[in-house]
Amino acid sequence: MSSSVTISVPATSANIGPGYDCLGLALSLYNQVTVTRLDGAPRIEPHHAMVETISALFFQQRDVTAAPFAFSWSIGGDVPQSRGLGSSVTVRLGVLMGLNELCGGPLNKQQLFALCSEAEGHPDNVAPAVFGGFALANSKQWFRFEVQPRLKAVLLIPDFEVQTVHARSALPESVPHSDAARNTANACTLVAAFATGEYERIGDSLEDFLHQPYRRHLVPGLFEAIAAGVKAGAIGGYLSGSGSTIACLTTAEDTEAIALAMKNALVQTGATGRTVVVPADNVGASVVTL
Repeated sequence: MSSSVTISVPATSANIGPGYDCLGLALSLYNQVTVTRLDGAPRIEPHHAMVETISALFFQQRDVTAAPFAFSWSIGGDVPQSRGLGSSVTVRLGVLMGLNELCGGPLNKQQLFALCSEAEGHPDNVAPAVFGGFALANSKQWFRFEVQPRLKAVLLIPDFEVQTVHARSALPESVPHSDAARNTANACTLVAAFATGEYERIGDSLEDFLHQPYRRHLVPGLFEAIAAGVKAGAIGGYLSGSGSTIACLTTAEDTEAIALAMKNALVQTGATGRTVVVPADNVGASVVTL
């Protein structure tokens, strides 16, 4: 078996408006995680609580017969931290898949998904990172749909971070029944549009009533940037994950106009950021080198 492996993990954009904690999209933006077996007593270099937790879960699995061993890990790539693009999943899944490869592959993708979801706490980022494409998932099962290359995500990535713990603390303990009903209808319509590839019918189904209104103070210019993107030709937009990235979906050829309009809306709030236009990733996390 190899002593070192590199795993490529795509960025993920979760929630996608009304799909709170259950919908996610893999993007063609990647981090690479390298895991290397070391000699000596079991240890992790550098030490990191997230890596320690996921490695402990891995070695506790019934199908993993290898004893814990010393390893180092490193990460690089283009997925920014604390911007709502699944950076934590790239670490957890990258290390998990790296250890799995170094142990001869005892866990299959379904097991990797379940284990990583347990560590992450919710599956909306994990499912697309593992399987690629557009994913619908709960803690036990998932559905995945191929995304056509004509659909692009225009990402507005502000220069400020939003910590997930702060974003979750902004949410109320309850919401009006009418808001929950509207969210359910929008989420169902959104899934149907992705499942059929009729992206132009997504429209207002990206509107959310469960989390985005309560997080808008954490991301100045959120709704203004979405409105500007739609006016410039986007199908619709949403807060990616818990932010701070704002995403607009489009099948238009002129993505630069959408990106510029979104960026200008952000600048008007006094904030700065950059834009990236990417298609979906339909592969998911994969081994780069052995």
